Amino acid sequence: MSSAMKPTAASQYVDGHDFRMLIGGELVGADGDSTRAVANPSTGETLTSIPEASFDDVDRAVAAAHQARESWEALGVAGRTACFGHFGELIRENRERLAMLDALDCGNPVTAMRADIDLCHEYLDGWPALMKSMSGQVYPADAGGLHYSAHRPYGVVGRITAFNHPAMFAITRSLPALITGNTVVLKPSEETSLSTLALGELFREAFPPGVVNVVTGGAETGDAIVTHRQIKRLAFTGSVNTGLLIQRRAAESGRVKHVSLELGGKNAMVVFPDVDVDLAVEGALRGMNLNVCQGQACGSNSRILVHAKVYDEFVARAGERLGHYRVGVAYDESTDIGPLVSAAHLHRVSGYIDSGREEGATLVRGGTRPSDVPDAGNYLEPALFADVTPTMRIAREEIFGPVLSVFVWDDYERMIAHANELDLGLTASVWTNDLALAHRTADALEAGYVWINDSSRHYFGTPFGGYKNSSLGREESAEELSSYLEQKVVHTRIPDPHRSLARILGER
Repeated sequence: MSSAMKPTAASQYVDGHDFRMLIGGELVGADGDSTRAVANPSTGETLTSIPEASFDDVDRAVAAAHQARESWEALGVAGRTACFGHFGELIRENRERLAMLDALDCGNPVTAMRADIDLCHEYLDGWPALMKSMSGQVYPADAGGLHYSAHRPYGVVGRITAFNHPAMFAITRSLPALITGNTVVLKPSEETSLSTLALGELFREAFPPGVVNVVTGGAETGDAIVTHRQIKRLAFTGSVNTGLLIQRRAAESGRVKHVSLELGGKNAMVVFPDVDVDLAVEGALRGMNLNVCQGQACGSNSRILVHAKVYDEFVARAGERLGHYRVGVAYDESTDIGPLVSAAHLHRVSGYIDSGREEGATLVRGGTRPSDVPDAGNYLEPALFADVTPTMRIAREEIFGPVLSVFVWDDYERMIAHANELDLGLTASVWTNDLALAHRTADALEAGYVWINDSSRHYFGTPFGGYKNSSLGREESAEELSSYLEQKVVHTRIPDPHRSLARILGER
């Protein structure tokens, strides 16, 4: 059934479609018609080709965004909200197309990608509502004047998104910049650009020309955005190494830039001995995002620290539960876990599995290629390791794939030290029914987003981001909204009212 579905899905959503960039309200190819091939991770076959933007293409996109910014800001929150509403309608109409493009292009199960598209509507409704609550402040600086603050957009924002949630990131991560009155130059990951290019067609219909521009390409295209002299505000989701490079290249541009980064995670899940083990196992697997993006998520709880009293039971039940997942073609409705994004990434993740075995961890389940899948697809059964120790590579490095490492602990202080010893601190979760343990442990963990008896869920309006090398800035909240606005403080000297009245009446 899976092999029969491939030509149907590809022919309906890809074949014969010309994927083009959006610059200044026009759908265009790249300068010199430069393109790159797009592979289907489910089969290894070439799907299509997409534009490879040059510096000149990026420069044209920035110029279009710069030209559109004044009229876009002048629309006000009400006018921009109306565009959001139209955009939301178009997304509903194109839900299946966007979800299928992500399944075809990045390998995530189509069922999960439909949920990704549906999730966007909370953000489309939430950002305008949050923006309407934004206000300046009046400061009691001195009795003889009026001192207040206001906010203005930066102008042109450069937004670079990650490969693991292509359509959802292209939609939701552009919205706070837009509702605050900025215009956007958006670049998706070069590995998963199809749905973002399709969204360019919807942006074109919902927003005035130049307000949203979509360019595609690799590192050189991203660097052109990062170093462009007319882009002061940059936002990036991706790896730590690329985030550090963006900071360096932004500084080397000769312009002071506001950079926000949502980067990696090697996130700890702490399991206490009083939990319902079945619930904790379900939380661990859900928190790995296995049936959403094959564990290719910065928020995945890839380090599971289980108390010795329930350790054996937890490992056994987790191994048994993993056996219920079906690995297969991403656009097959019965698939739970799709292929990894690329052959190169599959090779990288497989290397970590080899490393875990070589260093003495016990591979409880998975870690091999499943049967009954297309020969050239990037498939991997999710791997569960037990007997993992803190010095192993699988314990210390972000794998960004379907690999779970389970550690045993019986000393609270050593467990906390182990959980906090890495340079990453994005998310964490704590599983216990004891109120004191739950909140004391949540406070002790060096992570920016912590769940108690839950995993993986985001709540719009609460600041998402991490500690240490995981993050710079916060998303999905008023804090992110403010980050797209520059603050201006105005001081007015107010003279004595009697003198002012006398001057108006001509008495002085």
